[in-house]
Amino acid sequence: MASVGAAADAARAAFRAEMDAKGHAVENARTAAAGLDAAFASGALVRTPTLDQMLGDLAVALEQDDGQKLGGKSAEAARFILRAISRELDNA
Repeated sequence: MASVGAAADAARAAFRAEMDAKGHAVENARTAAAGLDAAFASGALVRTPTLDQMLGDLAVALEQDDGQKLGGKSAEAARFILRAISRELDNA
């Protein structure tokens, strides 16, 4: 069952705002994922197995070695995964 209430609605809205924010997709993805982690920790949203998998996929897409810049494929993967997470948030 999906989380309900003002805190859940605010967490979903904050994620979607970060996802759509101006700026680099990789940085937006990191900020959006951190916001979701905070929402899960506070109990505003419930972590689902599907969200866990998507967030794991996002973490892989955002991995980088020291000094390496991410762009291109990482940015496109981040945008794709963020859209999938946004859809799944209605179940969280």
